[in-house]
Amino acid sequence: MLSITNILRCQRPITKQISVRILIRNWHKEAIPVAWEKPEKGWTKLNFDGSSKGKANKASIGGVFRNHKAEFILGYAESIGRANSTVAELAALRRGLELVLENGWNDVWLEGDAKTLIDIIAKRRQVKSSEVQRHISDINLIILELNNCLVTHVYREGNRAADKFAQIGHHMKKPGIWRNVPPDELLAIMKEDAEGKTVLRLR
Repeated sequence: MLSITNILRCQRPITKQISVRILIRNWHKEAIPVAWEKPEKGWTKLNFDGSSKGKANKASIGGVFRNHKAEFILGYAESIGRANSTVAELAALRRGLELVLENGWNDVWLEGDAKTLIDIIAKRRQVKSSEVQRHISDINLIILELNNCLVTHVYREGNRAADKFAQIGHHMKKPGIWRNVPPDELLAIMKEDAEGKTVLRLR
């Protein structure tokens, strides 16, 4: 029978081998450069995000509008009660589009980090969930009212400003809207986005 000391000696090299294997596997992952992109002159860009936390599905939404100079135009955030992440993402986009109509913007770029939902909206697909389909139908009706609309996916690293607004929404008792000047929590992210900062994402 091996003593306790011998057992520990046998285990140490195995632990090291596992660590080395994990590192080697990470080294071979492809790094994708991700950056927020400015819209063309005359266009308004909306980045939106939804958040759902814990078993209670406490949800919130947020979004940010910027122009071709990456200047902050408007931001919004609010808590929406209980909802899963899919509904939260759609609610964030729907609220953003309502603000698009209220402000009379006609050439709009919509961007979010939930790729499946972006594909559903861009390709006008049908879904089984009646609640999700209701949101999608409302979104598509608003999009039809716009002169031009671009819908794209971006990885989370390029959607940090919208994510920050969604996180702010968790702590709000009533809907919030910021015009012309973003909240202090967003200043650093806004500056980095405007400068074209690239973040590497490992696949």
